[in-house]
Amino acid sequence: MRLALAQVNTVVGDLDGNAERIGRRLAEAKEQQADLVVFPELAITGYPPEDLLLRPSFVQAAQAKAEALARGARGIVALIGVPWFDRDLYNACAVCAAGEIKTIYRKRFLPNYGVFDEDRYFATGRDLVLLEHDGTLVGPTICEDMWQPGP
Repeated sequence: MRLALAQVNTVVGDLDGNAERIGRRLAEAKEQQADLVVFPELAITGYPPEDLLLRPSFVQAAQAKAEALARGARGIVALIGVPWFDRDLYNACAVCAAGEIKTIYRKRFLPNYGVFDEDRYFATGRDLVLLEHDGTLVGPTICEDMWQPGP
């Protein structure tokens, strides 16, 4: 599996600019024949979006950007950080492939210490997501999820 890690200099609240930067990195990863490209946590909104998340129109616009970016994920899998609303709001990763969002991974461990206040904005994810590529399983995680024991 050829993996691309996309470092994107996001700007909090700049959905158009962030989506443009993500789109460029997605195209570069495809040109480099990557199988999977991974973008940062909440890449579409910039991190941390804080009280912008309290505006439903902002979250809806971020989701629409994720759906538009997914259309460019043909011949590659892209993991794109985005707030996702479905009954509750989640700090999430859109798993994009074949021109669409295939599934959503929702962050399971929300930090609430120091400068972090994610419990204020997000619900806790419950499910694991596994992707398979040529017999290799990949499980997306978001930040704090990686530092916890077990699956």
